Amino acid sequence: MTQQQTETQPPTGTQHQPGTQAQRGSGTRASLEKGRSEVAAMFDRVAERYDLANDVLSLGQDRAWRKLVLEAVDPQPGDRVLDLAAGTGTSSEPFAAAGAFVVPTDISLGMLTVGKRRSPSLSFVAGDGLQLPYADASFDAVTISFGLRNVSDTVAALTELRRVTKPGGRLVVCEFSTPIWTPFRVVYLNYLVKALPTMARIVSSNPVAYEYLAESILNWPDQPGLAALMEEAGWQQVEWKNLSTGIVALHRGRR
Repeated sequence: MTQQQTETQPPTGTQHQPGTQAQRGSGTRASLEKGRSEVAAMFDRVAERYDLANDVLSLGQDRAWRKLVLEAVDPQPGDRVLDLAAGTGTSSEPFAAAGAFVVPTDISLGMLTVGKRRSPSLSFVAGDGLQLPYADASFDAVTISFGLRNVSDTVAALTELRRVTKPGGRLVVCEFSTPIWTPFRVVYLNYLVKALPTMARIVSSNPVAYEYLAESILNWPDQPGLAALMEEAGWQQVEWKNLSTGIVALHRGRR
């Protein structure tokens, strides 16, 4: 395995399983069992203000991360690109602008509805990341940003993404990860546990969903851990790059 640990400064498919969907006041959040219906319902509730909340809570870094995802995917005119967990399509728009045929796919009908209203030219598809509605070897590249963490079976989702990728095709995963500098890691963890839910109450229509966000990040594998899961799913030439001192990591692999 090639491990690329280059620093770059600033900058939801799931299977239906039984799980407890926590409801607090008027908010809805998923449990860490990540059942399909509860994850979809949670994102339905945040759809209208999702992009605004992401921008505020990431301190604007999400825009820079999207640019780096675009560079990593490197879509060529005519390429077929699957953007899984695309939400409202904000992550898909750069691929279309580059001349690729992009298919934004998500399990949340609320997110897809908002996305279609904002970007009517994109071909949004409702789909489950563990049972993708696409034939084998359909895409030149597949990518998922901040969505793999919300799937109940990570290896199964990575295997399904490999199934729909052409031989030699590429995978790019952009996901929250583990800061590599220990003093900053402590500050970041305090932000996740305390500050993020507080800020979410101001900008999000479903603030308790961001309690799930913090918990799911804390329970997510670090950079080598995710790379190992990708290799287990059959991906080759696995490598990663740390973004923003490891708050986010960009993992890549080849079919």
